[in-house]
Amino acid sequence: MNTGDEVPQSDHDPGHELRELSPEDCRLLLRTSRLGRLAFMVNDQVMILPVNYVFDGASIVVRTAPGLKLDEAPMRTAAFEIGEADPEGSWGWSVVVQGPCFDVSDAIDEPTARLRELPVQPWPSGSRDHWLRVIARTITGRAFGALPAQSPT
Repeated sequence: MNTGDEVPQSDHDPGHELRELSPEDCRLLLRTSRLGRLAFMVNDQVMILPVNYVFDGASIVVRTAPGLKLDEAPMRTAAFEIGEADPEGSWGWSVVVQGPCFDVSDAIDEPTARLRELPVQPWPSGSRDHWLRVIARTITGRAFGALPAQSPT
């Protein structure tokens, strides 16, 4: 009889072991995706918002409108995550980038000007004339199961 206190046991499938993704696989996934989640602190609470982005090999670059992201994320450590999973739970992966976030909308140095030329295409309508950059100080990833052919490992 199940009293509700028992944890259901599943068959152990070695293919479902959680494994770390290589740095190369993490970077490939970051280059091939376009939608992620930006996490930053607001009044001692974690805020996580979906964003369109481009990964240039060293930074996550986001275009945004005035608002919470622009007001609260710059000059702080931020996290950025992308991931996918099979709805049936047979595979999944996640990549997390952590580092300082900067508003580079008005920066005049040449490397930052190049960031603003990246093809970041926000899906929502409206003006998105401000640019945020999260410098990728750390990039980590994890996966389980047999990933689809277009995904690494």
